[in-house]
Amino acid sequence: MIQATNIHKYYDQLHVLKGVDLHIKKGEIVSIVGASGAGKTTLLQILGTLDIPTKENDTSLTINGENVLGLKDKALSKFRNIHLGFIFQFHQLLPEFTALENVCIPAFISGKSKSATETEAKRLLEYLGLSHRISHRPGEMSGGEQQRVAVARALINKPAVIFADEPSGNLDTASAENLHKLFFQLRDEMGQTFVIVTHNEELANMADRKLIMSDGQIVS
Repeated sequence: MIQATNIHKYYDQLHVLKGVDLHIKKGEIVSIVGASGAGKTTLLQILGTLDIPTKENDTSLTINGENVLGLKDKALSKFRNIHLGFIFQFHQLLPEFTALENVCIPAFISGKSKSATETEAKRLLEYLGLSHRISHRPGEMSGGEQQRVAVARALINKPAVIFADEPSGNLDTASAENLHKLFFQLRDEMGQTFVIVTHNEELANMADRKLIMSDGQIVS
């Protein structure tokens, strides 16, 4: 599903990623852990095509069979919208829109019809236990509910891979546990691949594989 070779990233003279090699299989849940500054989020952003690596002779990144480093900006944006989903620590919901409208946004961007998109969004919100929140705005929901809306938004285009950056970092213990269980339920029922950066040891240890980063490299 994801094949990354010799991934480097420099910010001016700062060498953040130092030749990361990574292979993630379809349907696998992989956690990435390490101290702050180890390069976890930078790696996640590159794998998610939100940033680009510093090119070396043999640097490559293939996702779902596509050489993403060879795509022009417009094609890359389209690939990201269709094939990748994102969940962040802070849900990034638009406050002026309802739960339903927030979930629909990625599908509208990809050109899907309003009726089909709203039907799928309602199905996802119901699946996530949020049928009673469809018309509510983010400010009218709890933190856990907002994060589940963000999960539904990440799922609306049926992406192959979901990238999550500290997804439970802003949640209380009970909501975090529910979210962690949800990731595995989604993988089992919908077949998504998950790549999760987290400081939460419980979530990290639940993953099929835990990768530890230190000083810009995967050390184990």
